Amino acid sequence: MNPTLAGFLQALALVGALALSYRPLGDHIAHTLTTRKHLRVERVIYRLIGVDGEAEQTWGSYLRSVLAFSFISVLFLYGFQRLQEHLWLSLGFPAVSPAVAWNTAASFVTNTNWQSYSGESTMGHLVQMGGLAVQNFLSAAVGIAVVAALIRGFRGSGGRSPEGHSTRNRTDHLGNFWVDLTRITLRVLLPISIVFALVLVAGGVVENLHAAQVVHTLSGATQSIPGGPVASQEVIKQLGTNGGGFYNANSAHPFENPNPFTNLVAVYLMLVISFALCRTFGKMVGSNKQGYTILSVMGLYWVASASLITFFEHQHSGIASQIAGAAMEGKEVRFGIPGSSLFAASTTLTSTGAVNSLHDSFTPLGGGTAILNMMFGEIAPGGTGSGLYGILILAVVTVFVAGLMVGRTPEYLGKKLGAREMKFASLYILTTPAIVLCGTGLAMSLKAGHGGGMNNSGPHGFSEVLYAFTSAANNNGSAFGGITVTSTHWQTALGLAMLFGRFLPMVFVLALAGSLARQTPIPETTGTLRTNNPLFVGMLSGVILIVVGLTYFPALALGPLAEGLH
Repeated sequence: MNPTLAGFLQALALVGALALSYRPLGDHIAHTLTTRKHLRVERVIYRLIGVDGEAEQTWGSYLRSVLAFSFISVLFLYGFQRLQEHLWLSLGFPAVSPAVAWNTAASFVTNTNWQSYSGESTMGHLVQMGGLAVQNFLSAAVGIAVVAALIRGFRGSGGRSPEGHSTRNRTDHLGNFWVDLTRITLRVLLPISIVFALVLVAGGVVENLHAAQVVHTLSGATQSIPGGPVASQEVIKQLGTNGGGFYNANSAHPFENPNPFTNLVAVYLMLVISFALCRTFGKMVGSNKQGYTILSVMGLYWVASASLITFFEHQHSGIASQIAGAAMEGKEVRFGIPGSSLFAASTTLTSTGAVNSLHDSFTPLGGGTAILNMMFGEIAPGGTGSGLYGILILAVVTVFVAGLMVGRTPEYLGKKLGAREMKFASLYILTTPAIVLCGTGLAMSLKAGHGGGMNNSGPHGFSEVLYAFTSAANNNGSAFGGITVTSTHWQTALGLAMLFGRFLPMVFVLALAGSLARQTPIPETTGTLRTNNPLFVGMLSGVILIVVGLTYFPALALGPLAEGLH
């Protein structure tokens, strides 16, 4: 079959699967976040951790819970790695070094899953299952919990909406973080992971507790073949937009991603929850059209990104590439250009970071598009929860800009957007670019960064550093493979970028949610800007492009644009 036609059919099948999942999954998540009924197992968990399942929290209390839980998680995962040699199923691996353990703990707790180590030769099975995979569930649940709090800030629990869900009327409560965390994990992430782990096993993904098996090849040589509980970790790494690979080759490894079917399942899992959360948003605010509006913007950017990367990779100008029909360097022949490009666009537009090809070997403009995807804030559809609250912040900015144009106090979903709300939105937008650009600038100017790790010079070398900090600060976790980040300097710098890039934006999101929650809803009038029509889709899409373009264009011009236009 023609590769282009095969890629088109693959994308069409993916869109169909996502469309079929959108309503039932979105409704299920909305029900999970709004129902007053607790499962028996949830009540047991609440008693064990000393939480009142009926109590609600202010935004400050909710934030402190998020930070405290994440801080304890970092300490636990760090200690787990440092004690590895004494644990069951350690496979004889020694304790993880302090720098790598710190970087990995920060990475997995922040939903980044950046890996500066080779998984099959560094982590034992218990650390993989009880440490890394557990954080894959919990970090994803934290992101969904935070966006649930923001939605409640607009309209959450307290009355009844036209859709039958609860609505909030002037309260400083945003729900209960511990209840949200427990419910999302048990009712959403765990059931889907169990089902699709079986699907992946049926598709050929490895799932066992074997140590490396030494086998003899036909040529008489010996080869060590590592095993492990791969499928169970693979499914949540994609579903929770985590991205860490059980093996060093990540989703290019045949044990993690053996064929085009599992590749398509992986892309579906990356996108399904983040897209479905638009339906959840619409249900919880009492207007499904609001959800479709956000979904339209996300879908527009996703289609554009996948198309651009595919186009750039097919248009490579090298003679060898012209003979082969495309730029195949660094790509898996099992998936080809379409499967690699679709995966690359989806993994960088979400906070997944898993890779089935080497982004460093993409064409300059193809790799530059992947960087730009992360710079957008990974909002198309973004990480589990983080993508939705990111685009909602940009929607707030869009409404504010429109209000300035017509000389009217801006309102979004019945809440006025004053100076206080816009300060929180502005701080959210400025935080990640500051981390990315300052980190890149320091790395390029300091000997520890410029001289320790860069294997390429010129625009491509700059692109590698820019990609690293963009990936870390946006909690993506993918990388340009041409940069070495195993030194203590890089482990520390990128670990800090991950933590600040994850939790500082959450501070401003929850502060905005608290400010909105305290307001009394304002009824719509003839002068209210409609935010559920094609005009607003265009406005929001334009604001996203302008904000990112003005912020990052100089850096992009020094890296991928300079290389691509050379």
